[in-house]
Amino acid sequence: MHRSAAAAAPRRAGAGALAMTSALAAARLTLVRDLRLAFRKRGQLVQPLVFFAIVTTLFPLAISPELSRLRDVAPGVLWVAALLSSLLALEFLFRDDAHDGTLEQYALSGQSLTWLLFAKTVAHWLLTGLPLAVMAPLAGLSLGVPASAVPGIVVSVAVGSVALSLIGSVGAALTLGVKRSGALLSLLTLPLSMPVLIFGARATELSIKGGDFSAPLQLLGALAVLGVTLAPLATAAAVRINLE
Repeated sequence: MHRSAAAAAPRRAGAGALAMTSALAAARLTLVRDLRLAFRKRGQLVQPLVFFAIVTTLFPLAISPELSRLRDVAPGVLWVAALLSSLLALEFLFRDDAHDGTLEQYALSGQSLTWLLFAKTVAHWLLTGLPLAVMAPLAGLSLGVPASAVPGIVVSVAVGSVALSLIGSVGAALTLGVKRSGALLSLLTLPLSMPVLIFGARATELSIKGGDFSAPLQLLGALAVLGVTLAPLATAAAVRINLE
């Protein structure tokens, strides 16, 4: 009996490794599919970036053209604009796949729904969060931010947007069966995003002043890690409930 149990252990380990490889391969295919579809709908792809640029451009017109005043409000402006821009793309995260039956096929495919939805969230970050991190320094320079603060802004927005995408994926899954879910999605997502907004703005402020922004950046990283750990599981559970 001991020999049979010992012989069965490698087989179970091999089956587990094969299942993980299969799940990763399916997630990679889902990621590639979403990226290709996004570039076919360039209007949805560009919309969050245009919104971010418009919001950050309007603030100098509404407040004052003085660079010293704009520099003081730059952290809040950049992060509020990034948060709202990220929300614009969340409504489309699962909606089209729910309408054409793709999500139902994912649930019935035998693959891990958690990994498949996580891949869709990664695609959302690559299409929204990463471009916002690249655009944020340009918007910051227009608000009087010194060039020395550019690395801190890029890193903080990139890490913070990971947490925003993961939080938003849970909200998008919860509101999947609701018609015109944009307002409800915002109500669910914005309160949960407040810690990201606070720590991100603080990291940006310290980088502008030339201080050490590692502490708020580490807190942003902790929120992102917590999101990677919990958000895909919650998203998959919410999607299954909406599909039943």
